[in-house]
Amino acid sequence: MHLPETFEVYLSTAQFVLLIKTVMTGRGRPRKAKSPDIKTNQGRSPGKDVTEVRQNGTTREQKPKEQKKRNCTKEKPCVQSPQKEDRNHCKEVSKLQRTPREASVPGAEAKTQTTKDCLMATEAETHGKQAKSPDKGPGKQQDAPNDTTEVCVPQINTKHCAENGKLQRIPIERPVKGAIAKTCAGTIEQSAEQMTKIQPETTKTPKGKKGGGKAKSPEKIKDKAPKKQQDPPNETPKVRVPHVRCKENTAVDSILSTTLKQLKIRSTERSDASEVINKIIKDIIMHLKQNTVCFKEVEEPLRTGSYYENLKISNPDEFDVMLPIPVDRVDIKPFGEDGAFYSVALKRGRSPLQKFQEDSTLSASKMLKEFRDEVKKSVKGFEEWEVTKKKKGCPAVTLITTVKSITISLDVVLCLMVKSSWPPFTKEGLKIESWLGTKVKQNYKRMSYYLVPKYEGSGMLELDGVLAKDIWRVSFSHIEKAILMNHGSEKTCCEKDGARCCRKDCLKLLKHLLGLLKERDSSFDKFCSYHVKTTLLHACCSRTKDSDWSDSGLSRCFQLLLEDFVAHLRSGKLYNFFIPTQNLLSGPSQKSCNSLAHCMEEERDKGFPIFK
Repeated sequence: MHLPETFEVYLSTAQFVLLIKTVMTGRGRPRKAKSPDIKTNQGRSPGKDVTEVRQNGTTREQKPKEQKKRNCTKEKPCVQSPQKEDRNHCKEVSKLQRTPREASVPGAEAKTQTTKDCLMATEAETHGKQAKSPDKGPGKQQDAPNDTTEVCVPQINTKHCAENGKLQRIPIERPVKGAIAKTCAGTIEQSAEQMTKIQPETTKTPKGKKGGGKAKSPEKIKDKAPKKQQDPPNETPKVRVPHVRCKENTAVDSILSTTLKQLKIRSTERSDASEVINKIIKDIIMHLKQNTVCFKEVEEPLRTGSYYENLKISNPDEFDVMLPIPVDRVDIKPFGEDGAFYSVALKRGRSPLQKFQEDSTLSASKMLKEFRDEVKKSVKGFEEWEVTKKKKGCPAVTLITTVKSITISLDVVLCLMVKSSWPPFTKEGLKIESWLGTKVKQNYKRMSYYLVPKYEGSGMLELDGVLAKDIWRVSFSHIEKAILMNHGSEKTCCEKDGARCCRKDCLKLLKHLLGLLKERDSSFDKFCSYHVKTTLLHACCSRTKDSDWSDSGLSRCFQLLLEDFVAHLRSGKLYNFFIPTQNLLSGPSQKSCNSLAHCMEEERDKGFPIFK
């Protein structure tokens, strides 16, 4: 039927909803409004059945209990109102599509269907329950979606809900189907910008579960908030520590640089000592060649040790010179399990050393005894030189003299030069590939190795019919010297036109520290400079680049080397650089190792006052 222009009728809220949805289901075609005698719930109380319009245009009745669960279950009253009737309308009204007026407001899509229903009911009550003119709806709502069973909530920042006079902030970060959100009191005309201005600065609640799950309350989140604020205190030490270390390094650098200058040997002292040493060595070799049969094949001396490696500190007071006797064909067998000591047997052939061989074993003790006697004979004409008493297990004949108030000692060492492949125990040693290169290692491995008459213990230990005093220890001192003289990963390291590193300076400082501690505590006598040298060789293989040992970073590099040595002491393990099976710290007790490590750490922590 056609309604006149002045036709007015009072409809209940449910009837008004039905009328609007009936118009919306027309799919763009205008329809006539149905007569008031349509089957609705007119005349019933607000708490009774409510008619719902489906997507296909059909209607069905729902019981109040079901309608309540669908719309406002688990939700608190949408709008604070003193009238109980307004809350009943909020619970009874069905879900609505957004109105043209809402679509025109930016951010209004964030309001859920329940919000619209409650506001619609409130507005109807305020205006005397008058329905808006139906001729305004159909033309403007043709493009609205027809699906009234699901609500897709767009992503916005927050929305507010008036609940018990307090504002809450609930984030909606992803579309949620069937979500029933809380709303705040007000009209639809409020824009999202106005809503965000009154947002309280409260802790954001975590994302709600998909499917209308409850979001956690702010009270539960308060316990987690302080945990997120614990990061700033941790950042403060990270900023301060380098500043403090910078000051400490400045002081330490000054001490270390001053100490190195004090340890430097004067050129005049060096030349004076070298002249005396070279003269006596020349006379000893001449005597062996002219006056002996067993040692007449002695070759040119092999000058090794710290002085010839440019590692000598303070004074040129110690020199090591090896006098090699070549042997072409020998059979060596390991003595013990560490791979450092061997029994030597000369193979068939004419050799002047056959007189020292008993039961297919070349006796190191007998050979060393005769060598010592010949050295004594050679120095009889030099009154300034004196031969010291023999030390047990020492392979050297030690001579001492005084040059310009400096006492100089010379160790003349008898050794066998073996021109064959290195012993099997050295296979896993000399790991310098990443430091000096594979070719350099191959060149070293082609060189001869040396055997010196040295043993450990009392010398009466017997294994396989061989006494410990008759065994020989393998020596690679010539390889050590070659490595230290050409120690850079770059060929120009420490050369005239190249960059300078601090490898040798770090070794000098650590040797000096060990020497001072040995002077202060005699229990450290079993530790020697060879332990420090081996530590440096291992450190160079782990920090291979020349930039890792920059001369400007002396303090850092020295303290790293000190930490390496302390780590070896704490573990009681420092393996031979060439023979990984030999532990050089097997002699000293673990108690002594820990004590020395503690003293070194204490000096480091105090800024090395022992150097002052």
